[in-house]
Amino acid sequence: MHIAVIGTGYVGLVTGACFSEFGVFVTCVDKDAAKIQSLGQGTIPFFEPGLEELVRRNVAQGRLKFTTNVAEAVENSLVIFIAVGTPPRGDGSADLSYINEVADSIARTITSYKVIVTKSTVPVGTGERIRTIIARNLREETDFDIVANPEFLREGSAIEDFMRPNRVVIGAKSPQAVAIMKDLYRPLYLIETPFVITTIETAELIKYASNSFLAVKISFINEMALLCERLGADVKVVARAMGLDGRIGPKFLHAGPGFGGSCFPKDIRALLTIAEENDIDLVVVRAALRANERQAEAMVKKIEDAFGGRLEGAVLAVLGLSFKPNTDDVREAPALKIISSLADRGASVRAYDPVAVENARQTLPVSVVYCSDAYETCSGADAVVIVTEWNQFRNLDLRRLTSLLKAPLFFDLRNIYDPVRLRAAGFTYHSVGRS
Repeated sequence: MHIAVIGTGYVGLVTGACFSEFGVFVTCVDKDAAKIQSLGQGTIPFFEPGLEELVRRNVAQGRLKFTTNVAEAVENSLVIFIAVGTPPRGDGSADLSYINEVADSIARTITSYKVIVTKSTVPVGTGERIRTIIARNLREETDFDIVANPEFLREGSAIEDFMRPNRVVIGAKSPQAVAIMKDLYRPLYLIETPFVITTIETAELIKYASNSFLAVKISFINEMALLCERLGADVKVVARAMGLDGRIGPKFLHAGPGFGGSCFPKDIRALLTIAEENDIDLVVVRAALRANERQAEAMVKKIEDAFGGRLEGAVLAVLGLSFKPNTDDVREAPALKIISSLADRGASVRAYDPVAVENARQTLPVSVVYCSDAYETCSGADAVVIVTEWNQFRNLDLRRLTSLLKAPLFFDLRNIYDPVRLRAAGFTYHSVGRS
């Protein structure tokens, strides 16, 4: 089978590369000629473990290619994936201008039956919008089907999520389109991946509902962490006991500085907008977003209180800038909010991240000093603050840190260290939800 993937951002590139690994012939399309040239040479524009090797291997074996020619890619493909961005508008709704543009391009190109699949995260009703745009702009009468096939890729583990997903959701009206999609995903049947076959509208909502629920879990445990600190309880034990209940489960019950990234904040706001347009007030989802916005500021107050309520002149070493480990994505990252707030309070910030420095530099105050590793960052600082739980921060040389820091102040905003061990090493240790 030959397929086209329009859009070579995070979702599009991972989707194209992974399908080519399944043995499918994939043409990835983007209007950015420089980007297409770089991808053809195996250069990936963002950090995702294992993706560069996957792209290079399948390009070399002839199953994956890149082009700016939409017409050629569409003409030669049975299935066309739309994987362009749907950035948030000022009111929180999803901007569908790129979707509309692609749908129009497809309409002016197709001359034979195609399955047109939305992989982008889109509001409910987008499938029908695409169907209308294509039907209105066809050059000649041509049969086509629309499918909603939302992605559930986690940055940092996207290849594993594609190759071994928890489920594959296919929303379609046509049995023929469903059969083609099942054939495309045939390798996943071998590992007994659950398939959810449903309507287009239901499939579109599943993505928003899934991300919003996970965000609710994160905000809930963060609120419990604030309460634990007041009551002298340990949120890690609370979360572990909660997670042992099969109805709750342990995942996403890790207290910290809040969620960020390209999906959760954007998708929650989009879902709230969809609900408002339909006269529904999603009280729980709205509260989760408010709780998350409060969480970063609570972390700043924790640091400020440890300095006697005054941060002016303090030098703080911040470790971790990306919103999560194994990615260079800093969109709505808690670290950026925390650093900006610390700088506003007069603190001097030294920062380090294994891969996200260049992206963070474009957003953070110019006063931030970037360092080459964790130890250089801590040299001469009044405290160390871990914001992103990269593996290399999980086993720092504590004796070396005490010799580098002016004072043994340690803020572990991801709860990755044992308080007893840190205090035994001479640190004044602060974590989240553990008094």
